[in-house]
Amino acid sequence: MKSWDAEKGDFYPGRNWLQNALLVNIHLRSRIVRDFYIDGPLVDVASQLIGPDVKGCTTQLTFKIRGNTMQFPWHQDNSYGELDPYNAISCLTALDDADETNGCLHLIPGSNQQGQISIPQELNTLEAKNQDRVIDLDVDETSAIPMPMKAGDCLIMSCWTLHKSEGNLSDRDRRILFMRYSDADAVEVYNDCKPRLGRVVRGASTFPEVQAFEEEI
Repeated sequence: MKSWDAEKGDFYPGRNWLQNALLVNIHLRSRIVRDFYIDGPLVDVASQLIGPDVKGCTTQLTFKIRGNTMQFPWHQDNSYGELDPYNAISCLTALDDADETNGCLHLIPGSNQQGQISIPQELNTLEAKNQDRVIDLDVDETSAIPMPMKAGDCLIMSCWTLHKSEGNLSDRDRRILFMRYSDADAVEVYNDCKPRLGRVVRGASTFPEVQAFEEEI
């Protein structure tokens, strides 16, 4: 929370959802998060779902604090960072109880089976991602369901699972620790297929720059 308060603070209507609700690389600020990210039980889950060679490629706080009434529109996590191979997983650990009043996730079961959904080319660039441009997919949400969570629960999703969240209309925060794992040799499609840098947490990478990334922590 010290890191969050220092950079984000309270909800500000003049910022978009990404600017209000995300704080990245939290493993570099917290030893507890770092240990959970590198050596925690999610690494075992990732190795079962991805394969023997796994890297952690994202840690962030996803905080929809009280007062943040913004919706986060429908998207796939691979819309914001398209990685190939397409077996990356998102792990969302609830730090607060989350329900429909304070902005829990809604997802479409089985939506991962349709694969990667194309987004406008101008949004699928490194520049667009650095500018925190929000993606809003037009989807059939007939079969969407809410995913309430208790503090300590972890939701694990395919990189292709469609999901969104409504605004926080309660007097409670909705804070999530988000971690993403991928194949150790995953590349960034939106960045000329350069290797995604990330800490190798299981096995090895054939890319020297990935193998050496954050080895010292």
